[in-house]
Amino acid sequence: MFVSSLCLLLSAFQVTLGVDFTYYVQEGQNPGTYVGDIAADTHLLDRISPQDRKLIRFSQIKHAIPTAAQLFRVSRSTGKLYTAQTLDAEAICIRSEECYKMVDVAVRKGESFITILEIKVMVKDVNDHQPLFPDKQVFIQFSEDDRKGAKRSIPNAVDQDAGVGNSQITYELKKNKEEPFTLSVAKNLDGTSKLSITLEDMLDREVKDSYVIQVVAKDRGTPPRQSVLDVHISVTDVNDNPPIFSQNVYNVSIKYEHDKALPITILSATDSDLNQNRKISFHFSSQTSSIARTLFELNVETGEIFLRKKIAFGQKLTYKLYVQATDRGSPPLSSTAMVIVNVINQQNTPPSIDVSFVSESTGNTASISEDIEVGSFIAYVKVTDNDVGQNGEVSCYLQHQKFQLQTLGTKKYKVIIKNPLDREVQDHHDITISCQDKGMPPLHSESKFSIKVLDVNDVRPQFTERTLKFSIYENQRSKFPVGYINATDPDLGLSGQLSYSLLDDKKHFLPFQISNDGLISTLVSLDHEFQSVYNFKVLVRDNGSPSFNNTVNVIVEVRDRNDNAPHFIFPSINPFTLEVIYYAHHTKNITVLKATDKDSRENSFLKYEMTSGNEKKMFFLNRYSGLLTFARELTQQDAGTYYFCLIVKDNGIPVLSATTNLTIVLTVSNKTYEMLNGGNGQGDEKVHMFLMIAIVLVSMTVSVPITAAMAICFVRCRNSRNANTNSCKKHISEQKHLMCTSHLDTSWAEVPGDRTTEFDTTIRSGSHQIKSRRGIYPGDQLDKSRKSTASGGSRTLKDKEVVYQVSAFLF
Repeated sequence: MFVSSLCLLLSAFQVTLGVDFTYYVQEGQNPGTYVGDIAADTHLLDRISPQDRKLIRFSQIKHAIPTAAQLFRVSRSTGKLYTAQTLDAEAICIRSEECYKMVDVAVRKGESFITILEIKVMVKDVNDHQPLFPDKQVFIQFSEDDRKGAKRSIPNAVDQDAGVGNSQITYELKKNKEEPFTLSVAKNLDGTSKLSITLEDMLDREVKDSYVIQVVAKDRGTPPRQSVLDVHISVTDVNDNPPIFSQNVYNVSIKYEHDKALPITILSATDSDLNQNRKISFHFSSQTSSIARTLFELNVETGEIFLRKKIAFGQKLTYKLYVQATDRGSPPLSSTAMVIVNVINQQNTPPSIDVSFVSESTGNTASISEDIEVGSFIAYVKVTDNDVGQNGEVSCYLQHQKFQLQTLGTKKYKVIIKNPLDREVQDHHDITISCQDKGMPPLHSESKFSIKVLDVNDVRPQFTERTLKFSIYENQRSKFPVGYINATDPDLGLSGQLSYSLLDDKKHFLPFQISNDGLISTLVSLDHEFQSVYNFKVLVRDNGSPSFNNTVNVIVEVRDRNDNAPHFIFPSINPFTLEVIYYAHHTKNITVLKATDKDSRENSFLKYEMTSGNEKKMFFLNRYSGLLTFARELTQQDAGTYYFCLIVKDNGIPVLSATTNLTIVLTVSNKTYEMLNGGNGQGDEKVHMFLMIAIVLVSMTVSVPITAAMAICFVRCRNSRNANTNSCKKHISEQKHLMCTSHLDTSWAEVPGDRTTEFDTTIRSGSHQIKSRRGIYPGDQLDKSRKSTASGGSRTLKDKEVVYQVSAFLF
């Protein structure tokens, strides 16, 4: 369906001659002004199926070496025509002539050529110039004996607008009613007006010898614009006869090889005035084009016209010269004649080849992509040969493995892709188009240009590894470099330029950034204790079209620095007082110091030291576990209060530490020593033990009611007394927390490999002794013991203490 429609469309354009469509646009519009829809107005898409219309592309034919700035641009996909710059009709066209510009538009389906449309854009002139006189005032003279109807010429106004209406000028005379003057207007051959002031009555110099009147020049634009000429009239004798040409139109024919030393023609004009008023000079008028002025030269005195330089073959064949003959009167009078010069071509000249590229080009080099399809249209070739007969008949050819020349009609061709291109095999091609006419002898011309094959983005960026690992110490400054992400892409240009970005899940803050060259750096200072490892992905993307990308896994390890000093968990307050009762041959362990450090690894490895208070060498502190024990057996003389300064240090660099003060109130019990060791040399240990158990059971059975009543009374009395001893509660609470966390017997190994030991401690509160059997727990076991004691409540603990005290009394 599309092929048949395309054939009909091509045949229709091949038989169509001249302009395909004409648009109108007003000068002075801003760049980007909409001109017209070429696709819709030329009905180009009427016979193309809807699914194929989206493949249609429009492009303006660009000359290899442009002679002027581009005035229009064509939308590639829609075919709509817009202005590319502000249009100025006066700069584009010659005044009073039809003002237009031709736009050649190439139409393709994908990379396949369809046709070339020749669009004619008419530029409508805007009335942006007012008529201007050469001077703001002019001086003329009338003789006092001049009769009615005498005339004096004055200069006409010129309007620079290009439009016919905007450049047409009407004149009006402003004067007083008693002034005997009128304005006469006559048309010259070049379209300008010939102005003169006509005398309506006889003048009397003795009554009035000068007058001032105004001539108003107004154009026919919308709105009209005008200017004023002040005419100063003095009464005297004046030059009143303009020069007269022998003929108004001169028609001259010359050959291309005309001798520059011989005049083309000689103009003749006469003036019936006398003396200076009859001397004539010749000049080109303002209506003569600048091109004609460069080709022809006019002798001011004789009126001879010469060829200034040789006319090049292929240039315009007809030129119009407007010559003005002016006398030397005051004011001067003038008349205008037109000279038509026809250039006759009698020689055989070689053809001229003009190559315009559809794609982007620089000079004589066009750039195309390596993935361009076979048959794609890349250049438009137009051949010019203005010779007559067989001298102007031309045939062209192109010999190349990758490119082919196809005819589009008389002296028009297109260059298409013949075979697939491969940039990796060859990225540059030199093309020569040869054209030859059929003259005798035949003349030959060549046009050479180059094709640069552009790379296509067909390779994805690659990483050397799937996962990249970096490490950085904590506490570095922000924007500290972490490491480089290195990816490679063998494509060229933008396709090989890579940009990097971090892929963030938006749920967690990622304290990193990555530069365009792949350098990962920190956004903020990192903290190992907050997060030690970061896992994220980096996306690399090339700048090709379409763009390809890839990702790599990145692991950043935040290495620890010793930036956190240890602190004591027990004792939790500083200073701290601990009351200890020593039982000979039974008590060894005292308590366990516990500290923590937020750092990791060697920075969190802690060592304990006792810096003062152990002058008697009574105590020993395990530097690794924090276990505080008695270093020897004690006597009554060792009892007393001991003040210790304890320090805990980490193993980092530099070493960080913390200190605390511990006071131990030591009591050495002799009674407990005798009770535990009194039967070592007398009687049978088993008999004593069974006897003791029996006594305890009987005593407990008899004394339970008495014990309960006494306990209640004792608790009430103690509660009343404790109200007056609030200052001691905190100290007692700390001791209960450390020493009396449970009434159950508990065993704990002092050090690995030692046997489990038990010891008794007595906590003194006022005049009461509360005895319990408990163990000392290292580390988290001590914490758990404290927690279980705290959950028991203060009243339960006091009730149990009373029970223990009464039981001891019964024993």
